Amino acid sequence: MAAQIVGFDDKKQRISTQLLLQKIYAALEQGETEFEVLSSGHHDIGGPLWTGDGSPLRFRVKNPGQRVGSFGLEGTEIVVDGSAPADAGWLNAGADLTILGDGGDTTAHCAASGIIRVAGRVGTRSGSLMKHDPAYEPPELWVLKNTGSFSFEFMGGGIGVICGIDCEGYDSVLGDRSCVGMVGGTIYVRGPVRGLSNEVWLLDLDNADRAFLDQGLPLFLEKIGRPHLLESLLDFSQWKKIVAKSYEERNVHSRISIREFRRDKWVEGGIFGDVVADDYAHIANLVNTGEDRLKIPRWQDKRFGAPCQVSCPSQIPTQDRINLLRQGKVKEALELVLNYSPFPASVCGEVCPNLCMDVCSRRYIDKPVAMKELGRLSLEAASPVPKPASGKKVAVIGGGPGGLSAAWQAKLLGHDVTVYEADKEVGGKLRQAIPTERLPKKSLQGEIERIKALGIDIRTRSCVDSDLFSRIREEYDAIVIASGAHNPVVIPFPGHERMVKGLDFLKQINNGEQPKVGERVIVIGAGNAGMDVCLGAYAMGAKKVTAIDIQRPAAYQKEIDQVKALGGEIRWPVFTDKVTAEGLWTKDGELIEADMVIIAIGERPDLSYVPRPWLTDRGMIDVDDCGQVVRAPGVFAIGDTIAPGLLTHAIGTGRDAALYLDEYLAGRQPVPIQKPEMINQSCLSKELFKPRNRGRFCVTDAKDETLRCISCGTCRDCSMCLESCPEGAIRRLENDDGTFEYVSDDDVCIGCGLCAGICPCGVWAMEQVV
Repeated sequence: MAAQIVGFDDKKQRISTQLLLQKIYAALEQGETEFEVLSSGHHDIGGPLWTGDGSPLRFRVKNPGQRVGSFGLEGTEIVVDGSAPADAGWLNAGADLTILGDGGDTTAHCAASGIIRVAGRVGTRSGSLMKHDPAYEPPELWVLKNTGSFSFEFMGGGIGVICGIDCEGYDSVLGDRSCVGMVGGTIYVRGPVRGLSNEVWLLDLDNADRAFLDQGLPLFLEKIGRPHLLESLLDFSQWKKIVAKSYEERNVHSRISIREFRRDKWVEGGIFGDVVADDYAHIANLVNTGEDRLKIPRWQDKRFGAPCQVSCPSQIPTQDRINLLRQGKVKEALELVLNYSPFPASVCGEVCPNLCMDVCSRRYIDKPVAMKELGRLSLEAASPVPKPASGKKVAVIGGGPGGLSAAWQAKLLGHDVTVYEADKEVGGKLRQAIPTERLPKKSLQGEIERIKALGIDIRTRSCVDSDLFSRIREEYDAIVIASGAHNPVVIPFPGHERMVKGLDFLKQINNGEQPKVGERVIVIGAGNAGMDVCLGAYAMGAKKVTAIDIQRPAAYQKEIDQVKALGGEIRWPVFTDKVTAEGLWTKDGELIEADMVIIAIGERPDLSYVPRPWLTDRGMIDVDDCGQVVRAPGVFAIGDTIAPGLLTHAIGTGRDAALYLDEYLAGRQPVPIQKPEMINQSCLSKELFKPRNRGRFCVTDAKDETLRCISCGTCRDCSMCLESCPEGAIRRLENDDGTFEYVSDDDVCIGCGLCAGICPCGVWAMEQVV
């Protein structure tokens, strides 16, 4: 029989909270583990309490005060008959708290573990500051109806479930300004949502989300005595989930102009360093050799990376490729790129934004080196010869550019590789979403055929679910997760259900389905994907396409120019208020008329097939510095499954994953790959290169770029240093393996610095004598 704890004395006068809690402590000392508490606003009932032998504690409470269940520990179960005031479940550390009425303000505030169930509504700032210690199960807050404003404020982890029962006619079941400052955790919500913080995404459920709710809802409804609502709540078409934006997504900012930099960022003063004191211990001549030189030359071939190589996510050493072309080794030059990317023609040569060209040192002279044309040279190049078979089996989940890159590299390393692809053909967004105006089918298909010819087992129409993934884990020695991001992000402003998702639209076009478009089309999002959607809309017959964004367009200028050439308009900043049958209404009250609105602001991955503990609070796979899943050694994740990025980022991380898994399969601990340090422009002698006429510049033969590439940081063996040294101190040595190096004789060199000054590539450096 439960111990009876009454909050009144013999005269039926209310006793203090201290006396009531002392009654509970006394009964606990006598071995009681079940309590029925008749309270009168007494606070802090239910925790933190425990028994010496670990027996569970159960409380049945009527009329509690604030902080019922606060600091509740694992093994404590609390049921409140009726409603509870503020701070119910405050700092819950594992207790099971069920409120059979409404919860007050700040229900589940700062909860760190345990489960809180509410049979009614909860007040303002409920779920705020929830957190998750990975050593324990995440806290959960289940609410049958709705929350007050500022719910889940500064949420850092855990799970919230808001069922939206009896909320017909509400503008938002989460109140106003929900999820402000949210950085982690997941919120499942059924019903209308408005006024969300711009720091979160509102997404459709994936299979793992449905499984979680399918398992949790029956128990929740049983606990609160509402099992008859199960059928309506299991209609998952009414549910959405909310997750926090990643750090990169929350910190998007536009590149400032030179005028803005000079006005706001320029720092004046400080052009001279300290003067080195002379101790007069040794008197040197005016011209010296050996240790008396102030500086000594060092030949440091490849000590620094070229800007193009460092900025390329695949780390393609274009300076090495061009050096091979200079030597007449065309075959070796074209095949070199395939050691870094299987898509030199279709990606480097067509759709890549060419980050390498943005930083090319040649742009300071005339035009960047023609990387696209150089990439296309390798379209028909033969693949490198794979290493001998290792006997190890590798599975790659996803046949997009990242997955095929990982499969290609792993096969070259000698492993047996199988690719699982859900679509009818591999290629991912390269095939599904890139307009043919930007990526010729012949180019992509040719490179896919080269990948297949290497002997990779490609299994199309193989959608990996949790069961198949479990079998893959048993059958393969290593796995690369490269399933990309195909779940479009949608902003929940009124009328969002009228919008077409940009990725789905592009996939329909590339599948030859000819989706219908209106004459006037609005595209929300002015990134590269948004520009692809604009091109697709025009290809399908649109007469006027307008792309809008809340910030300076993130698309590359050449993509923007292509859209404008077709008559497209790009407007920013434009803040959407709602979408109606008439078109799109802005926050300023302007109506932009449209027959169709397409949203293209990004996608999130569907990772429902992997165990939930593998994911971060933001729904990405949790990996270490080597891309290896923290909770699963031998499983690696790349591309959009770990962070949003470009196609070339997926290719680069695919190559890295292959190198890491090769180390893992060899029984070694993978070590993070370090990019070379970029060479400083001041090290290069650009004045030695004759500029071309910018207006008349054109590329007729990509191999002629050997005359323009500066070969930053890599010796081009021009011998200018050897010929210009006034003392003849420099010699060229040829090694037995065919490589070469330049050396300076310390006994002859006078430290004049002519070698460093004349070196076009920045390979010679003058080092201060210590």
